[in-house]
Amino acid sequence: MDDVQIDDVDRSILHQLQLNARQTDTEIAEKVDVTSTTVRNRLDKLEDGGVIRGYHPEINYERAGYPLHVMFVCTVNPNKLETMAEQILDVRGVVTTRDLLGGERNVHIEVVADTVREIEEIRNELADLGLTINSSEIISETQVQSWDHFYPRPAPDARQDDTDD
Repeated sequence: MDDVQIDDVDRSILHQLQLNARQTDTEIAEKVDVTSTTVRNRLDKLEDGGVIRGYHPEINYERAGYPLHVMFVCTVNPNKLETMAEQILDVRGVVTTRDLLGGERNVHIEVVADTVREIEEIRNELADLGLTINSSEIISETQVQSWDHFYPRPAPDARQDDTDD
């Protein structure tokens, strides 16, 4: 897949989605100062190019009945990382897995559970997959920085897109 070139209009659209992914194309268009057709065309390009990988809710697991939120720091043979990811995600309670580029501790696995017993069962299932569990940490809060942090730019000039898209 070719790299997708993004510009200020794309960045502004991405920022609007991070603020509220349930906005309509028209609502985003008003905030970015382009037409809704431009927004739809840009979203299609960003989705097709893999820049936008999905639209997911941000879940408060504690309020959803899973008060325990734990990060396991693990070690996996680097040659098995890609195939292990699917197996790890199949373990009940696993919500994310992150492969790290270097170092011995090369996988972070985030899990949620209702009880300590469930956390122990998840830990045992991960160990049965062949992971070495180096540590576990309780996550109290997660903060996410929106795209605008990297590219706070003034109004984009995308009027040319209205005729090109």
